[in-house]
Amino acid sequence: MTESAKPDATVFVKPTATYRLQLTPDFGFDQAAELVGYLTELGVSHLYLSPILQAVPASLHGYDVTDHSRVREEFGGVTGLRRLAGEGMPLVVDIVPNHMTVPVPESDNARLWEVLRDGPESGSARWFDIDWSSGKVAMPVLGGDTDVDAEVVPDGEVLRYYDHEFPVRQGSGGRLDDQFYRLVPWRESPGYRRFFDVSSLIGLRVEDREVFEATHEVILSLVAEGVVAGLRVDHPDGLADPRGYLARLRERAPVWTVAEKILIDDERLPADWQCDGTTGYDALNMVTRLFVDPAGAAPLIDTFVRQTAFPADYDVVRYEAKKQVLTQFFGGEVERLTREVPELREAMVELLAAMTVYRAYAVPGEEPPARTVALIRSAAAAAARHADPEAVARAADLVLSGPAETVTRFQQTCGPVMAKGVEDTALYRWYPLACLNEVGGEPDRFGVSPGEFHRFCAGLPPHTMTTLSTHDTKRSEDVRARLSVLSELPGEWAEAVAGWSAQVSFDPKLDYFAWQNLMAAWPISVERFSDYLYKAAREAKTSISWMAPDAAYEKGVRDFAARAIDVCGPSVAAFTERLDRYARVNSLGQKLVQLMMPGIPDVYQGSETTDFSLVDPDNRRPVDFAYRRSLLTAPGGDSWDAAKILVTRSALRLRARLDHELPYIPIEADQAAGREHTIAFARGNRAVAVATRFPAGLAKRGGWGPETLTLPPGRWREVLTGIQHTGRIPLAHLLGRYPVALLERD
Repeated sequence: MTESAKPDATVFVKPTATYRLQLTPDFGFDQAAELVGYLTELGVSHLYLSPILQAVPASLHGYDVTDHSRVREEFGGVTGLRRLAGEGMPLVVDIVPNHMTVPVPESDNARLWEVLRDGPESGSARWFDIDWSSGKVAMPVLGGDTDVDAEVVPDGEVLRYYDHEFPVRQGSGGRLDDQFYRLVPWRESPGYRRFFDVSSLIGLRVEDREVFEATHEVILSLVAEGVVAGLRVDHPDGLADPRGYLARLRERAPVWTVAEKILIDDERLPADWQCDGTTGYDALNMVTRLFVDPAGAAPLIDTFVRQTAFPADYDVVRYEAKKQVLTQFFGGEVERLTREVPELREAMVELLAAMTVYRAYAVPGEEPPARTVALIRSAAAAAARHADPEAVARAADLVLSGPAETVTRFQQTCGPVMAKGVEDTALYRWYPLACLNEVGGEPDRFGVSPGEFHRFCAGLPPHTMTTLSTHDTKRSEDVRARLSVLSELPGEWAEAVAGWSAQVSFDPKLDYFAWQNLMAAWPISVERFSDYLYKAAREAKTSISWMAPDAAYEKGVRDFAARAIDVCGPSVAAFTERLDRYARVNSLGQKLVQLMMPGIPDVYQGSETTDFSLVDPDNRRPVDFAYRRSLLTAPGGDSWDAAKILVTRSALRLRARLDHELPYIPIEADQAAGREHTIAFARGNRAVAVATRFPAGLAKRGGWGPETLTLPPGRWREVLTGIQHTGRIPLAHLLGRYPVALLERD
């Protein structure tokens, strides 16, 4: 690649809509190029790609980067990427500034190899966030009862341990004790900052300008060349200075940029982060809750507690889960954080456990913002119930305005503890209604009102990303659409689960979780279902975990999955079929709302039709694009798939004709019953979106009856049906063919 230059920002156009593709060794740039015509017809403006830099050759996700100087060979290299860009659809790429991989063999990462060989004085030492306090970096690779001296084998300039290999320090004579690294058991914390608790991903120091330039040279060159027109920044919370990083990135690459920032509840992206918004989990969770009936909360929690014996209070489960991961996984991070104040270790642990967000936005040397102070003080008040209040107060002062190392390390540790303690533990333990258990979600917050949703949309940046499904969602949007119906039918659901559990049972902490996901992902193979449950059990950490596997329990999980499908499959299928008349309404409604609300809508691969996928790797399976192309080229029919692709195409094409900064204007139905069962809004005076809420309840009350909705002044064409409307319209007429309506002003 040639040296990058600052591109002319005027040549880049912000997307009207993106489409995310997961590239794999079997699905590279040439295969993506074959979809450009289809995606153009669908109404997408930009193609959004998973990471494109060289990663572990067999990687199916690309976040395990090994070499920043090359576009990934398995995808077709830079030549294939340019060929894809030449198809005419601008490209958005996912970049990974926080970490690289520690591959096996380790020699596949040249920068890391140099550091392991030459130590802290090596030219690449500044690349990695390594703890050199002991003079050696701990590498957690050893098995349980390893005799290191016997099993580490010298081989010229390399030391080998099974498939691992490590360089020999010059002049060391190949003696293991004389290297710049020490090999430790795989369960121990590494001697470097890592991604969450994944020791095979080593933290980068992109706050260093030289490291930034080296790790971004190819990406910046591609932007300057016009090959790349937008960026998605992975995990900015892991960075020492995300604000500074985004400012530098914006200066060098003034293109549309979104950050994978997980926001909780009413948290908003900091105004001084120079990006266009988030990757859309905040929008996803609000849209999901919009279709959840809050009246189902109490009975669903009762059923959950009765089936699992977990506490009814989510806060208790969340706290216990965060404390568990802090003890089991983050001892090294806590030790590094409290090295200068070891007497505050317990207080700091409790402060981390009490944090309710992924980052508090304190910056070393700056007066912390009022909201940051409020966040930390609130966490300190909660932490003081479990540790010495004076020590907690001191710890809070340090993370607000103490030494730069303490302020930064605390910020970088909050995210991993939230991710592992909440996303990957508590959300697998507390699941009265699993559609609420999404990244950034709050499973005890059942539903939002239209008014709350309208206020949320009014505050969204116009070019932030919105989404319903991603490569990281725990359940696809249509799985969640089915689950949300349970909030309207809690009694029928409880009865169904009781019947299934009486026939097949295994572990009360897992069974109820299994029934929800079996129903919502139906039909599903035994292999997919058992793989999912096995991962869920390990994430929950109540019986087994990734650190403590149990072959007998694993066999029990797989036997349960097979018996659940064999014995209860017909009953599960019948329940799901009954549910789907309502789930279809939720699916189309949430799709229309997401595509028409403020922001840049993203469509995850395949989700223009129904997709009943679970967490990765299930949601990264190959997509049948031939089937979807056939629906697009021969529209019609009343199937769920046909309706969903019609809604998707119609909304995306309409969005392409609209200004993204058109105001968001709430619309209410004319009668109270209509207001309860609809969500409606206008985008300026150009478009109106209307969706049905709580379809099971609507059916119970006999349908729309005389309820009406008054359109804004003018003549309006309903895009899905072609029917013209004006003024006050009966909802039974407006929503007679489809449970949603999309209107464009003539």
